[in-house]
Amino acid sequence: MCGFLAEYTFSAPVTPPNTFQTLLALSKHRGPDATHTIQNNGVQLGFNRLAILDTSPKGNQPKKSPSNRYHVVFNGELYNYKDLAETHGLTNLASTSDTEVLMHLLDKLGVETTIKTLNGMFAIVIIDTKTDLCYLTRDFAGIKPLFFGKSVSGLVAASQFNQVYKHPWHSNHLKLKPASVKAYFALGYMQAPDTVYKDIFQVKPGELICINRQGDINKKQQSHFSKNQQDTSQNQPLSSVLKNVVSKQLVSDVPIATFLSGGIDSPLIGAYAKQQKNAIEAFTLQVADAKLNESDIAKAYAKHLHIKQHIVSVSPEDLMSEIEAHFLVFSEPFGDYSSIPTYVISKKAQINHTVMLSGDGGDELFFGYPRMLDILQKRWWFKLPYTVRKPLAALTNKLGITQTWAPYFKSFNAFVFNKHAKLPKAVLDKAFKNVKYSCTLNHLYKFKNNKKTELLHQLRYNEFYAHLQRVLIKVDRASMANSLEVRVPFLDKNVIEWAWKTSRVVKTKKDLKKDLKQLLANEVPEHLINQKKMGFSVPLNHWLHTQLKTDVIKTVFHTNFYGDAIINVAALRDYVQDFYDNKHDNAWGVWHIYAWQKWWLAHGVKK
Repeated sequence: MCGFLAEYTFSAPVTPPNTFQTLLALSKHRGPDATHTIQNNGVQLGFNRLAILDTSPKGNQPKKSPSNRYHVVFNGELYNYKDLAETHGLTNLASTSDTEVLMHLLDKLGVETTIKTLNGMFAIVIIDTKTDLCYLTRDFAGIKPLFFGKSVSGLVAASQFNQVYKHPWHSNHLKLKPASVKAYFALGYMQAPDTVYKDIFQVKPGELICINRQGDINKKQQSHFSKNQQDTSQNQPLSSVLKNVVSKQLVSDVPIATFLSGGIDSPLIGAYAKQQKNAIEAFTLQVADAKLNESDIAKAYAKHLHIKQHIVSVSPEDLMSEIEAHFLVFSEPFGDYSSIPTYVISKKAQINHTVMLSGDGGDELFFGYPRMLDILQKRWWFKLPYTVRKPLAALTNKLGITQTWAPYFKSFNAFVFNKHAKLPKAVLDKAFKNVKYSCTLNHLYKFKNNKKTELLHQLRYNEFYAHLQRVLIKVDRASMANSLEVRVPFLDKNVIEWAWKTSRVVKTKKDLKKDLKQLLANEVPEHLINQKKMGFSVPLNHWLHTQLKTDVIKTVFHTNFYGDAIINVAALRDYVQDFYDNKHDNAWGVWHIYAWQKWWLAHGVKK
């Protein structure tokens, strides 16, 4: 797990070493163990290493393939690297790292074939010195970040957004992209391939991009999980697949542990990890608010599984004290406030561990969100014309037969989008007049309201390529800020493919995540299994009305508003004022507005 910076020039020389080093240092927290750079023929590569496999200098990067044809910086982990070395008869490996296997494969198979064989989490920049081409690629689930910017001078690619927008090829020419800014205020993150700036992008999950010296860009989707249902028979039970995945992800030359919540996903990962690594330890967050605290359930899990558990007990004051530091580690605008406890527990876990396993991805792959059930139950309204369902809903609501706003949405797509958006459509449309969302976002929220099983799979596709990306951003930035690698067993290629080939019937809350509940029931008594979804959270509404109120007022109302040239700022300020006037209680939407300003102020973006 690391941080890197790469330059590939078109018409200008690479930046001076001191400038390059300053930008590379922005990601030093991602890799504090070693820093190296190379420069050659219009290419400059820099790498900050967090040593996980083969911690000796032999694992340092940037790295060259044995033939010297390929020059690479690689962030992530390849869980099938030993299998690949055996399958392809790789010999004379100079180190025991997964990067070493990657370099040999490039020489033997070439870029495209090599990338297709990889199973792991990764962001990679490859320079082919023979063809003089630059390649960018990212893992199929989007676990690891990869940003890039294209200018007349060349291409710059990096692990962090600020390494690109602060680069001299871009810093004086930044232009906000209205559609992407609107999407941020709605959803709280930047959806790949876009960022909030024109000419700066993200590599999409599973994408391979090739760039030549003329600036021509060729994109290929190397790995993509279909939006169409693919229900087929399974060759292996899920338990076998998941146990094998956990086994491979426990490989580490540094201390490894696991997060343990009171839910379903991380306890299952913890149970399988314990079976294969008896000394595995677990970290659980304990908060003072009884409505948000899962630690008692997690303690019961740990006791039954005989896992040594570390309780990270934090008070509201502890969390509050980390908010400013937490904004500094998100170099992109980000509006998920659960990033605060994620940052705090990562900080505690890193004291004695370098690698953690998490349960992220289980909800998205195995139908864990109640909103999916709600959508299925209300889908029938959208079989009726809008002119019929709206007055019908008004009548049935008045009579107490129903209690729903769903029929008031003009389309089924808009109804689903609203489940994810944290600011109302009316406010967003007023703040961004005549601004439409990108084609990518529209595609993600486009559904065929036909068969239930087909719709359920479309919802899974949406959760995977949309909401999950926000979750992964949160975990990556919060953990890597503390030099902590987080591995995600549910997002192994084999688990994803198993889930993707399996359709399920979801009629009640008991059906949500049924596959995983059944597996966990084999490991712990069923009465211990928590049926209520809680997750990492904080008492945001209370904070905004108390400890944070002064700073929110100052930041939103009494500070220049970033992007005021494309945003109707009054619409957003009015919404915040309405919150404090008790006209609504949408704390999360207010946080999106506040977090936008805090990002701008924390990272010194030029206005």
